[in-house]
Amino acid sequence: MPTYAFRCPHCGGFDVVRPMREAGAPARCPECGSAARRVFESPALRAGDPGVRRALEASERSADEPAVVSSVPGRSRKAIPTSRDPRHARLPRP
Repeated sequence: MPTYAFRCPHCGGFDVVRPMREAGAPARCPECGSAARRVFESPALRAGDPGVRRALEASERSADEPAVVSSVPGRSRKAIPTSRDPRHARLPRP
């Protein structure tokens, strides 16, 4: 279930976990019981998959200071083994 943020004019902010169908329903402050207004905050993207989180952080870092590399990432400097079989010479090349 999603978490919705509310702000009480007297006590401050608090979160309410409720179904989406009740997203627009008013909420009462758990401290003083007065009517609270729903506020909109950024979603909790950091709580997701660690791989996605690393990709997002790398994207944020590269926006201002792109990484300088000396070779194509993911490729090794080792030579690709070549077959000496004559039948392989007739195969299409990529």
